[in-house]
Amino acid sequence: SKPKIKIQNMVASANLHSKIDLETACDVLDNLMYEPEIFPGLIYRMKDPKTVLLLFSSGKLVCTGAKNEEMVNESVTKMYEILQDYDLLFTD
Repeated sequence: SKPKIKIQNMVASANLHSKIDLETACDVLDNLMYEPEIFPGLIYRMKDPKTVLLLFSSGKLVCTGAKNEEMVNESVTKMYEILQDYDLLFTD
């Protein structure tokens, strides 16, 4: 019989085409860790969907922990809306 394959974890990257104010994000968002002297990305733990997003000041992000593409899309879209709502996105 054929092997049974099940996706356990997806990793995806995205570009928001805007810079992200990570310092201010620390003041207004919960469920995050940001220690730029150790790692340049802000680590954000999203509760629903249950994923982890690594945000970089360049506007790039990595989404991990998703079980499928729908979870990735939902997480990235939700994160983008959160960043917009708190006015954390800007262009040079």
